[in-house]
Parts: sequence; structure tokens; C-alpha cells
Amino acid sequence: MSPATTTDAALVEVAEDVYAYTQLPGGWCVSNAGVVAGSDGVLVVDTLATEHRARRLRAAVDGLRAGPRRTVVNTHHHGDHNFGNRVFGPGAAIVAHEAARTEMAATGLALTGLWPDVAWGEVAVTLPTTTFADRLTVHVGGRAVRLLHVGPAHTTNDVVAWLPEDRVLFAGDVVLSGATPFSLMGSVAGTLAAIERLRDLGARTVVCGHGPVAGPEVFDENAAYLRWVQRLAADGVAAGLRPLEVAAEAGPGEFGHLLDPERVVGNLHRAYAEVEGGPLGRPLDVVSVFGEMVAHNDGRLPTCLA
Repeated sequence: MSPATTTDAALVEVAEDVYAYTQLPGGWCVSNAGVVAGSDGVLVVDTLATEHRARRLRAAVDGLRAGPRRTVVNTHHHGDHNFGNRVFGPGAAIVAHEAARTEMAATGLALTGLWPDVAWGEVAVTLPTTTFADRLTVHVGGRAVRLLHVGPAHTTNDVVAWLPEDRVLFAGDVVLSGATPFSLMGSVAGTLAAIERLRDLGARTVVCGHGPVAGPEVFDENAAYLRWVQRLAADGVAAGLRPLEVAAEAGPGEFGHLLDPERVVGNLHRAYAEVEGGPLGRPLDVVSVFGEMVAHNDGRLPTCLA
């Protein structure tokens, strides 16, 4: 379990030839990746937000004693997890859920417009070359990596990578470590269902999409937060209050230690939509809701350290 660090990231071995590439503390667009190395090549789970960060990840991957093949898995369509795809070259296979490819193509580089001052570098939308609907197994050396679609959760197209022999789970943004969960583009109820499905896998090590490497206790904190949001939403709807008003009255509750607390507004909008009914994960006005999150954050754009 030895760390090999760069100035702002760490490649930490969590099982033999299985690594978490963490960028702490996490937060907006400061995401993690996963690496599974074998004699035939490397599987990389997510490729980070900026060109600079993606190139550091690739250097860390190339520094491992592994074969030449490169397979990339994108856990969902958000750019902070896949803008680095192009850095791994045209020869890399890129795997994602079928809806992730559609959403990536539709969304493009919109994330860069939210934080124009970030040094994104030469990022581009590099679409998956292989997609699937429910589950897919990828083999790295003699190790099976199970890719499971568990959305709608953080988004409609969330995929996790499960290594059953090592009991290591790369969870993407379905659960976050030390940061506020975010279900605006997915489902609060769906995330809670996904958490129970992931809990049943029996993971010993959970590498979240953001924040420190965790154990199964991370499921409990994420679930507790989302159930709190559901209660706030039910009470807010009954009282005729808007999500922004409910968020202002509630404050951070017992979750003030989590990064990015302004996400409560987006989560409440999603929970309100679920109280009202309709399909889980149905589209909401994300741009408008993000504006309310800024308002809740005292009029300041949420901090992005990418």
C-alpha cells in the first residue's frame, strides 16, 4: 500500500496492482481516478478534468510496470471525469454506459463555461468507443472488473467498477467522500437505491469520485444526507416553500463538515420533483438551479480548484 505522489495528487495502491489516484480534498471538478494494472495493460477509471491533471495521471499510469494496452472507463458523462480521455491517445478503448455517450455528445464542453478561469488546457470531448446498457466485464490480466450501471443516481448513466476478488469498488460520483452528494442531474431516491445495491456487494475499499479513499461506512453518511434532503423536501412541499427557501432555513444541518454545501439547493430541486412524481431522472432546468445554488452561496460562484 505505497503512495507515489505528485504535487497535488497521489497514486495509492489499495490492492495488489490496483490503485486509487486521489486529488484531495475533492470538491467541484477535483476528481479521482482508478487504475488496474496487468501484464497485458491498464484499465483507467475516469480521466480527470483538465489537460494538466490528465497528463499527470497518464504519467503515473505509464510509470507502472504493466502492458501496453489502455482501456478507459468513464463512470458518467460529466466532463470532470472524462475531459482527459484524449490524453490517453487514439489507441485507447473508452467504455461507458450508452446514455453517457449520448449525454457527453450533447453537453460538450459546457462545464468549462461555468468556471472560465480554470486552466482547462486543450480539453475535448472524446466519446466512448464501447457502450453497454446494464453490465459488462472487462479483464485486465487475470482480474475481472465488473462494470455495473446503477443509475439514475448522480446522473442517469452512472457506472461503477467492481473488483470482487479484491473487494474494491470504484464508485464514481454515486457516493462521495467528505463532499456533499449531488443528485440534481440524477435522482435522490435512485441514489439511495444504488447505495443499497452497492452496499450488498460487500466492498472493503471504496474509491469515490471525489475525496479520500473510504470504507463501507461512506455509504451510511451519503444515505443519511440524502434521507435528510428527502425529509426537507417533503416538509417544504407541504408548507408551500421553494427549495431555496428551505435550504436557507435548514442550513447545513449535521452535514456542515462536507465540502460544497450549496449543493443542497440542487438536491432539493430533485427531491421536490420526486415528491411531485414522474420518472426518476427526468430533466430539470440545471442552469436555473445552478443560479440558485450561487444565490445560496452568498452570491458567489462555488469554488472550483481544478
